[in-house]
Amino acid sequence: MFTGIVEELGEVTAVEKLGDSSRFRLRGPVVTEGAGHGDSIAVNGVCLTVVEFGDGEFTADVMEETLKRSSLGALEVGSRVNLERPMAVGGRLGGHIVQGHVDGTGTIVSRTPSENWEIVKVSLPSELTRYVVEKGSITVDGVSLTVVDAGPDYFTISLIPTTLALTTLGLKQPGDPVNLEVDVIAKYVERLLGARGQEDPK
Repeated sequence: MFTGIVEELGEVTAVEKLGDSSRFRLRGPVVTEGAGHGDSIAVNGVCLTVVEFGDGEFTADVMEETLKRSSLGALEVGSRVNLERPMAVGGRLGGHIVQGHVDGTGTIVSRTPSENWEIVKVSLPSELTRYVVEKGSITVDGVSLTVVDAGPDYFTISLIPTTLALTTLGLKQPGDPVNLEVDVIAKYVERLLGARGQEDPK
């Protein structure tokens, strides 16, 4: 489990295409400290498994399903990425519960700068709109954020200077894709309520 609090702004150092999958090598001295084979690291909000590591870098294999569902397929050498290790047992939940299982992708629609923050509008796939509510939580490229406004096919987020400086969201421009993970609690509630509605009334 992750929290959506990015630990490090990493960089893609190599991409190897393997037919229906890809192998990425990424630089991240912070997240690779103490890492081991098989550990999990979230890359732009996608939970990946460490295959090899050393000298502040690690490699991870990305399967076809993940490439289709996320924006990782668009990464190339030099791309910056948000990196986060799983939360340790007993650690603080600084953001919200993040699984690292991307639900879909959105697109940066616009950026509106202010004196001390920036409002970013992101398009939202229709199948995810029911999970996004005003002042609710959403993960964008692995960053835990609060929804400012929830529209029929978009939502807005307010980014403080720290988020702009230390994550990829400070670099994304209109037209760029972002990974989205909605609040998992909302999905469980929906499933449970649906199950109750289908119960035999006898």
